[in-house]
Amino acid sequence: MFSQASTAPSPAAAAAASAAEAAAHPAPHAEQDLPRAHSSRGGRYARLPLLAGKGFIPLGLFARLPLAMLTVGALTLVTAVTGSYAVGGAAAGAVGIGSALGAPVLGAWADRLGQRPVLLVAAVFNTAAVVALILTAYLVPSGQDLAAAVPVLVAAFVAGASCPQVGPLARVRWMALTARGSTAGNAKDLDAALSYESTADELTFVLGPALVGILASLVAPWLPLALAAALTLTLVPAFAVHRTHLAVPLSVRRRRPVAGPATAGPDAAGPTTAGSATAGPGTAGVRGNGMAAVALPFLAMVCMGTFFGSTQTGLSSFSASFATAELAGLLYAVMGLSSAAAALSVAYWPTRFTLSARWMVSAVLMACLAVLLLVPASAFSMVLVLLVLGLPVGPLMVTVFAIGGVVAPAGRLGTVMTALASGIVAGTALGSSVAGQLAQHQGYSAAFLVPVCAAAALFLLGAAAAVVLRNGKARRGTQLAGSR
Repeated sequence: MFSQASTAPSPAAAAAASAAEAAAHPAPHAEQDLPRAHSSRGGRYARLPLLAGKGFIPLGLFARLPLAMLTVGALTLVTAVTGSYAVGGAAAGAVGIGSALGAPVLGAWADRLGQRPVLLVAAVFNTAAVVALILTAYLVPSGQDLAAAVPVLVAAFVAGASCPQVGPLARVRWMALTARGSTAGNAKDLDAALSYESTADELTFVLGPALVGILASLVAPWLPLALAAALTLTLVPAFAVHRTHLAVPLSVRRRRPVAGPATAGPDAAGPTTAGSATAGPGTAGVRGNGMAAVALPFLAMVCMGTFFGSTQTGLSSFSASFATAELAGLLYAVMGLSSAAAALSVAYWPTRFTLSARWMVSAVLMACLAVLLLVPASAFSMVLVLLVLGLPVGPLMVTVFAIGGVVAPAGRLGTVMTALASGIVAGTALGSSVAGQLAQHQGYSAAFLVPVCAAAALFLLGAAAAVVLRNGKARRGTQLAGSR
């Protein structure tokens, strides 16, 4: 989520190629140009506070928590008020659809207008939408009739569509920050940053639903959404105005990139050397496949979301067969924790292990390990399977976001990052729906076939991505030869 050996600028940091622009928009922290040996004692993750500042990491972590609480919070509140799982599920679906449609729009506006104004407006608007959802859930007499619940569903849709996309836009900032200054070690810095971001996503999507369940059961069903609104109104504006937004100035999107020869291929070694060049002869090498190149990581995230949604639904059916369906949340959290730990390890993987290879190896492991979901007959054995199953999930997410950054058109990095995030949301809804039908009529074993198929599809998409990157590398080499 980039060939720093190239002299052409990355899409999120093209202004770094201009001395005037660098003077006008200084790097958020001067420490980013310190010798990397200075922070080597703390490991690769010790570089991140030097790049973005110590407050950026916890701020970005908790500012994305409301998004993780919103879907489950809507489901819990509306179900509790109406007494209907159908209406509650429809409200949660409306949040998901709204988020899937609204995220790319917010990303496109952030590319055009800058992250700060878009996030500030989204924070205020989303807070109002969540409050409206709470009020309509209690004040509109919907009962168990979906037709009468339309105001609630509309409020849920707007809340999802306006939810600030902190995670994807934080990735854009990391891409810009790691492209500044000396190019030595930028690949490792970006690996560490994107590994951290995937881990943060995993942690919040484990913590968010758990927090909703605790607050709703112990206090009131409206409290989780009220807390999400309060967090959005306070933390998202703080994230918006954090000085890291200066690393992605508007001029990046309006200035014609500076041409320069590329010295590394688009899949040479690891995420940073995977082709962040966007200008001159090197541009078409990585991005010459146009929409097809962008569609591949998006479809991969849809498959990833399908994997998540179907696994959650299958676990609900599995849990209900011998205990209660509520146990599924705890079981799913096991996979999330192992996935988060594995995502952190990507920063230490060798750079010669290319993006394409990472994608395909992780997808093969996911497909093979997902078959083990059919084996357990007890909660303990399922915990063991989920612990192992989560290991390839985090690295694959890191890799797909990295390739999304590689193929993103110049000036559209925010759009692509938010589109990938929305792909997960849409895929989760799709996986939950398909697996739910199978679980209802065939049992949880049939539902667990969906994540197996989703992982297999991820492998096929990874093979296609390898071809795209290879063709881009060949095209880049041809254009460089012609330019000489």
